[in-house]
Amino acid sequence: MLPSPEKRKKTFVIDTNVILHDSSCIEQFEENDIVLPITVLEELDHFKKGNNSVNYHAREFVRSLDSISGDKLFTGGLRIGPKQGTVLIKLAEPLHENLKLNFSGREPDHNILNTAYRLAERAPKTDVILVTKDVNLRMKAKSIGLLAQDYTTDHVADVSALYTGLRIETAVPAAAIDSLYEPQAEIPATALSVEEKLRANEFLIMKNGKKSALARFVPSDQVIRRVEKTPAYGITPRNAEQTFALNALLDDSVKLVSLSGKAGTGKTLLALAAALERRKNYRQIYIARPIVPLSNKDIGYLPGDIQSKLNPYMQPLYDNLGVIKNQFSASSPKYKRIDDLLTEEKLMISPLSYIRGRSLVKIYFIVDEAQNLTPHEIKTIITRAGEGTKIVFTGDIFQIDHPYLDSQSNGLSYLIEKMQGQHLYAHVNLEKGERSELAELASDLL
Repeated sequence: MLPSPEKRKKTFVIDTNVILHDSSCIEQFEENDIVLPITVLEELDHFKKGNNSVNYHAREFVRSLDSISGDKLFTGGLRIGPKQGTVLIKLAEPLHENLKLNFSGREPDHNILNTAYRLAERAPKTDVILVTKDVNLRMKAKSIGLLAQDYTTDHVADVSALYTGLRIETAVPAAAIDSLYEPQAEIPATALSVEEKLRANEFLIMKNGKKSALARFVPSDQVIRRVEKTPAYGITPRNAEQTFALNALLDDSVKLVSLSGKAGTGKTLLALAAALERRKNYRQIYIARPIVPLSNKDIGYLPGDIQSKLNPYMQPLYDNLGVIKNQFSASSPKYKRIDDLLTEEKLMISPLSYIRGRSLVKIYFIVDEAQNLTPHEIKTIITRAGEGTKIVFTGDIFQIDHPYLDSQSNGLSYLIEKMQGQHLYAHVNLEKGERSELAELASDLL
């Protein structure tokens, strides 16, 4: 079945995983009609209870559907709102003869596929499109001639052009660079001629022949200020990117920071070192990461008590803490201070789901592996930030464990795309690995 002209009417059949990704999804299809197979409602019923993002979306969607409920919801379709299409819940039908050879009628995915296939057969003048975040289901749909697509409302258009947070300027007047090394360590933003307007808190590598300087555009003062190589709790930046990252992490006026980059670039280590360095300015340091079990199974499948189940996910965070501790001797006050902070719960390392209900006031909050979060989860975390809180997201947008996210649809990419240029936000993409020559080689080639 080939794509049809744009003027043809469209009917979108929505899979469960789209709703669990975005509970407001049915409002995103403009004037087109939406069909929900009854199987989707049955699957949503299994997700109603719980504190995770998918549970929230399941509850919110059912509530919103109930608010527009009426007799036509199961017959001709109920209009969603002004200038929008209709939504129809389609009851299950026997598996179509054309599908029986390759698909069983026992799988929920195959029932959804069957609903879409029968709709397309009955309405040849309508483009029936299955919308699912499951790439396997999209392939199955295409194998039987059905149109199928991902849910792309919150996708980043082009990750190759994603904001990096820094730029290199090679034709900077020598006088401007010299001025950055004078006591005031800054120049007016107007002193630098650039093709593309500087974004708030954007970092610059400024060059003129053998002269160079690292700097940041400070939007509140409309100046370009020199960035110095500043260590944090025994951790010294090894390159310009890490220097920029620590500058943003140590600046309490920058309330939201994101660090992206491949494994070994120092994202988590720098964030944790900066948090320890700034500890006195915050009530608590909280570092968390989402739990994305292997094979998309719940951690309940793993052996042992809850702590034993969580330890494999949290261990990399403790490893980074160990690197920082080992900068000092065991008798050093800074070494002992880390143990004290852990004992007093002033430094908390925990799964992200455990922060629900906690007060995020005056917290230095680090979210590791943020590429495994949805855009909605990122928004939920940020909107819960109280007075005096700083939030840091770290992750690699090309190393995703979540079954329904990719480099375009994950929450970290979405955050970078939407927040660039905001006065409270800074971003740095770290490219140079600093673990070892072997680790760098493996990261690049394997």
